[in-house]
Amino acid sequence: MEDVEKTTISKVMWRLVPFLFVCYFVAYLDRVNVGFAKLQMNTALGLSEAAYGLGAGLFFISYFLLEVPSNLALDRFGARLWIARIMFSWGVISGLFAFIKPIASATGLSNEWVFYILRFVLGAAEAGFFPGIIFYLTLWFPSVYRARVVALFMLAIPFSSILGAPVSGALLNLSGAGLEGWQWLFLLEAFPSILMALGVVFYLTDRPVQATWLAGHERDWLQARLDAEHQQKQAAEHISIGQSLSDTRVLACAFVYFCLNAASYGVAFFLPTIVKGFGVSNFQTGLLAALPFVFGAIGMVLLGRSSDRTLKRREHVCFAMVLAAIGVAGAGLVSSPVLVLGLLCLGQIGVSATPPLLWPIPSAFLTGTSAAAGIAAINAIGNLSGFAGPYLMGFLRDATGDFKAGLLVLGGCALIGGVVAMMLRVSTHLETAASGRPAVAH
Repeated sequence: MEDVEKTTISKVMWRLVPFLFVCYFVAYLDRVNVGFAKLQMNTALGLSEAAYGLGAGLFFISYFLLEVPSNLALDRFGARLWIARIMFSWGVISGLFAFIKPIASATGLSNEWVFYILRFVLGAAEAGFFPGIIFYLTLWFPSVYRARVVALFMLAIPFSSILGAPVSGALLNLSGAGLEGWQWLFLLEAFPSILMALGVVFYLTDRPVQATWLAGHERDWLQARLDAEHQQKQAAEHISIGQSLSDTRVLACAFVYFCLNAASYGVAFFLPTIVKGFGVSNFQTGLLAALPFVFGAIGMVLLGRSSDRTLKRREHVCFAMVLAAIGVAGAGLVSSPVLVLGLLCLGQIGVSATPPLLWPIPSAFLTGTSAAAGIAAINAIGNLSGFAGPYLMGFLRDATGDFKAGLLVLGGCALIGGVVAMMLRVSTHLETAASGRPAVAH
């Protein structure tokens, strides 16, 4: 039985995780490349720091509104077709950012309003992608594997910055065909999303019973294991869709995620500007802005493995959030570029590691369509701070002339989230019952 488990999980891991990693890589690149475009775009379009922060954050308003409906659609129509639809639509919209000026001229709207509208529509297009993948992974991996699997999948976030930041910085130096560097940046980084959408249709498999790439006995073992976990959760507590959206555990997880994303996106959208302030070139800005995400990737994998091994979920979340708080707030208290970058590296360890540590908690008590709704609700509410964080950073930068106040406020948000994380009610019994591992008391 142990050999079947090992070979099956290994096959599923190698089949799904690298491909989903690439999908999320291009998704996150399209979401945050506006931070690099800003280095030229603000001047070209006449945007203030506050206007940029508002536009960057508007993505998360539409993202919030459509998150749950999108995840329910994924459950109904299947991950393969729905994820392909999401990726194709956001690729097209992301490319339109290169043409803000002509769109403004054709519609009579200001550059600022076209920027706002496109960011809002981009959020609507991408809504449901991340929670859809998290839900999709629960259909393939037993509970005791999920933190490490989510960590491997979410490595796409730091890698999109490790690889994407230098590339984005270099693309700013392009010009031609009447387009400036920031416009080429949007165009060239939109194409991979459209191409990957076609790949999703032909590569992904919706559920284990359809996996012809697994041997018959491997499919049987995996489905039996997942069914056993599902039945145990249902027997312990059956939660309807409505209940999942109002469950105090779901809301608590959403609050922790809200605090995390305030710090995460508030820093991410302005990181190139912070680094550019060190007095370096565009390409050097890309290289230095990638450095915190190298540390984030390492922390994500190590803490994810530790969480699965010990099953001390909330303690790991709290630890990561405290690291984020110290790093982000600390960067606002120092002036040396070396110290600022070093503290942002420390903070990024916590920021990157928290999501894969947090997501196994709700998936331990939510099942089926309720899981799709509950996970989407956590992600939707949590990502509302993706609006608040960037807007706050931009507003405080305009008001004070630097980023210190914004970094202190965002660090405080992470600290509050870490405190709340220790109050989460976590039961490892349902995670371990089907595997035979002893539960950890909380």
